[in-house]
Amino acid sequence: MYRCLAISLFGRGVSRSRFIPTALCAGSGGCSRWEEEKTNDGVKWKQLEHKGPYFVPLYEPLPDDVQFYYDGKPLKLSLATEEIATFYAKMLDHEYTTKEIFQNNFFNDWRKEMTPQEQEIIKQLDKCDFREIHKYFVDKNEARKALSKEEKQKLKEEADKIQEEYGYCILDGHREKIGNFKIEPPGLFRGRGNHPKMGMLKRRIMPEDVIINCSKDSKIPEPPVGHKWKEVRFDNTVTWLASWTENIQNTLKYIMLNPSSKLKGEKDWQKFEVARRLKDVVHKIRAQYQADWKSKEMKVRQRAVALYFIDKLALRAGNEKEEGETADTVGCCSLRVEHIKLHPELDGQEYVVEFDFLGKDSIRYYNKVSVEKPVFKNLQHFMKNKDPGDDLFDHLSTTALNKHLQKLMDGLTAKVFRTYNASITLQEQLKALTNPDDSVAGKLLSYNRANRAVAILCNHQRSTPKTFEKSMQNLQTKIDAKKEQLEKAQQELEEAEDEFKDKKNAKAEANVQKKKKLLERLKEQLAKLSVQATDKEENKQIALGTSKLNYLDPRISIAWCKKFGVPIEKIFNKTQREKFAWAIDMTDEDFEF
Repeated sequence: MYRCLAISLFGRGVSRSRFIPTALCAGSGGCSRWEEEKTNDGVKWKQLEHKGPYFVPLYEPLPDDVQFYYDGKPLKLSLATEEIATFYAKMLDHEYTTKEIFQNNFFNDWRKEMTPQEQEIIKQLDKCDFREIHKYFVDKNEARKALSKEEKQKLKEEADKIQEEYGYCILDGHREKIGNFKIEPPGLFRGRGNHPKMGMLKRRIMPEDVIINCSKDSKIPEPPVGHKWKEVRFDNTVTWLASWTENIQNTLKYIMLNPSSKLKGEKDWQKFEVARRLKDVVHKIRAQYQADWKSKEMKVRQRAVALYFIDKLALRAGNEKEEGETADTVGCCSLRVEHIKLHPELDGQEYVVEFDFLGKDSIRYYNKVSVEKPVFKNLQHFMKNKDPGDDLFDHLSTTALNKHLQKLMDGLTAKVFRTYNASITLQEQLKALTNPDDSVAGKLLSYNRANRAVAILCNHQRSTPKTFEKSMQNLQTKIDAKKEQLEKAQQELEEAEDEFKDKKNAKAEANVQKKKKLLERLKEQLAKLSVQATDKEENKQIALGTSKLNYLDPRISIAWCKKFGVPIEKIFNKTQREKFAWAIDMTDEDFEF
């Protein structure tokens, strides 16, 4: 049995049910609740009605005065070829278009879409000149920024109208917001890290590619005129509203409910509760896998060492890839001998394992870590008489590992370890780093440092933003200006104090107090700017958002905010606060993960 907290969000008299588990409602007092049955047969909803996805408008050709040049001569392109050319042109000032793999993939896919006549002419990318097209889109973007307030308001009203029509569904009588109701437009695949498919053409998704999911008794969404859906399903055991397969990695994409919806809130809460349950048995599990390092069975020993890495280093298990996938990415279970080096001693530490492999999204994982002696000895044994391309854990699969984890705790998977260790790390780091006497800016620096420890643990990297140097220069300019103001204020205070010594009157004394207050205020402002600069520098290659949204129990952050007087909006933006409303409503400062 569960309870829901009713919150009116739309100003139209329609109440939004938000999931709050009964365990959390207990003792919260004074909130409006009603009972909702939760079925155990996999049924997620009884009624689901929506308008289907919103398709981006078709391509509009370039104006006649915007030219594409090949080998120095203007060349009129067919519509399909021109559209793909604009994808590349828009990215001319991006680092991606400097990468050979991006260029090759783009050019190969682009040529496939050309007419035979165009293929005869366009044979080398370095003879293609996209600069005029690039300038056209830069100017268009600048013109959009320069629109009047009235024009911007008109565009906003048009966007709101689309949101109103396609952005909501009716789920079991409640009006729920949909997350990504727009079909992603065609373009060039970027990928992360050095993804081998970067630059490939992401095709336009048509209604004929889309499967619609709704309830039998609802009004089935109508496809755009002249089109039909690939299929209409009535599957109430899933929570997606529409799905299709994208062409680059052949993966399914979904239109889902907004993260702030009842079903999403329930799923989030359950995920973190499973990770919290691990806390009660993790010591037993660790003792078990440590004992298994000495097992006579090779598969048990390999499983125990892999589990140690998943636990200690927050490695992903590494699911088997689809046949034909070219990205050479691995996880713990699919590590090869070439991905690790063993050092009996390195940098003053014993039994060091050096990892170097491509993980999820082709992000490089590089780490040197000192391990337990039995782990080191086992790895030496696992690598014996193997070639670099051989599997390190040749007696282990992700399926077998997760089956074993299920026996240790109901609902336990390798990902639960990642969530558990991320959340525990945040909680411990916050306790260690937070100084109650710090300013809010100082406390936020401590929070970001704690979050960064988690991001490093989970290998959440990012490229240094293109605007980083410029924004750091701007910040440094502000700091220098503030230092000058501070020096001037210090000088003015000294002069005011000298004047007070001479005159000894109330006016001179009041002036001294005024100058002191100004000096203190400037010192606070300088300290805040310095903290910002430190934070920005430390975070330039770390992505804090991924762990904050997916691996960290939001109740830890909310409890910390309440305990140390930090406004929650400093940690979570509006969208995140909606996503974690269940946690905000029910967490007090004493919460412990």
